[in-house]
Amino acid sequence: MSRVRIGPLRRLSPADLRRLAGGYASGARYAVTVSESRSQAAFRLVRKPLRRPWVKHFAHPAEELRRYRGVIRRGWSLGAYDGATLVGFALAEPRDWNRSVWVHEFAVAASHRRRGIGRRLVAELARRAQEAGYRALVCETQTTNAPAIDFYRAAGFRLEGVDISYYSNEDLERGEVAVFMKKRVPARGKAARARPRSRTSE
Repeated sequence: MSRVRIGPLRRLSPADLRRLAGGYASGARYAVTVSESRSQAAFRLVRKPLRRPWVKHFAHPAEELRRYRGVIRRGWSLGAYDGATLVGFALAEPRDWNRSVWVHEFAVAASHRRRGIGRRLVAELARRAQEAGYRALVCETQTTNAPAIDFYRAAGFRLEGVDISYYSNEDLERGEVAVFMKKRVPARGKAARARPRSRTSE
């Protein structure tokens, strides 16, 4: 089995985007309820299994592809390469006003999942963000995409935001709500170090 290489993403063809980030299927979703009064407001997310998988297909219009090319030119995006074949990528760019790195698209080919490639992409993005003085990686996904939420949590992200009308005014009724997840990046020199185990804890 060849070693997958992580390196800068120089280009992303429409075919690669469709192949790697054309959609998803999820066997669960997070149901969102909202309660609001004069004194408080609360969002509650509950994971629920689905009788039939939620299948989502993404279209990538020409305007989006042009925007993505501009993102790639900023030099933050990463690709995972098996030989000359792109098998995963993280399309990302910095946002200076709040010192964060926004991940627009993140995908690994089905043939190469569960091999640690996604975690390596996240780790390299976090390393670069730390070196450049940024404080967090940020991404957006849907409450219907439980596999993505599971992955991001396993990679150190936390769910930190909910927008019940991000895609349309009927998101809550349709059951597909945007969630925003964030992986905080320690400042340079403050990275967590493993504590030596005491003899009594061994």
